Amino acid sequence: MSALDALAQWPADNVAAAIITPSGVGDVFGDTGRVFELASVTKLLVAEAVLVAVEEGATELDDPAGPPGATVAHLLAHASGLAFDSRDVVAPPATQRIYSSAGFEVLAETIEEAADIAFADYLRQSVAEPLQMMSSELVGPAGHGARSTVDDLSRFARELLSPTLLSTETVAAATSVQFPGLDGFVPGYGKHRPNDWGLGFEIRSDKHPHWTGTRNSPRTFGHFGQSGTFLWVDPELHTACVVLTDRQFGAWAKPLWSEFNDSVVAEISR
Repeated sequence: MSALDALAQWPADNVAAAIITPSGVGDVFGDTGRVFELASVTKLLVAEAVLVAVEEGATELDDPAGPPGATVAHLLAHASGLAFDSRDVVAPPATQRIYSSAGFEVLAETIEEAADIAFADYLRQSVAEPLQMMSSELVGPAGHGARSTVDDLSRFARELLSPTLLSTETVAAATSVQFPGLDGFVPGYGKHRPNDWGLGFEIRSDKHPHWTGTRNSPRTFGHFGQSGTFLWVDPELHTACVVLTDRQFGAWAKPLWSEFNDSVVAEISR
């Protein structure tokens, strides 16, 4: 019995999932070609596109962007001081980890101006098409407006395990803690001291409670979305996991997600 079989008991109309290693997709569950709303898992795709733009020279991580004193790196790492859902400045840069969807909208506008192309098109051309993610598209705000499938996100997860679009150095930086020591909230999971984040990728570190499992290594990175979605990559296990549902995140998800992720790690570690 696969760890994925437990997903059949989840209280959602539709659930699809996959476990991915550098060699490809392993176990899968559900309709992996079904298109789901990603919510904030969108930020992983947006961050990847921004980092491609950095490597192409369209922008730099230390280029000014957002509020005074903030940079592209600050926006990616939720350290710009922008509020969650507005352009209001609520703290100086690099003083708090304020999770900001609005900051990702600023990032998209920054790339649009630098590359002279609509950001949705840039994301498609720089990430989706090279990875053959043909069912993935940004149809709304850059913080939470993408749609995709487990099939597509499995390709993306494999890319994160074995980078081809970005240099290994860029991926290492993106998935390491940026502006360390900043406290802040993970939506739905409370305040963490510190609230570690990379360049668009949340870093698990020693956060508790957390949407990943207790068995995931501190180096695990990824994101979850309010649409009931998540993607994590555990470098210690050389494994990634994608789960997409059509039920909004809530109290139902907290125990089920952690229990499921613990069972996945246990199965892989045998």
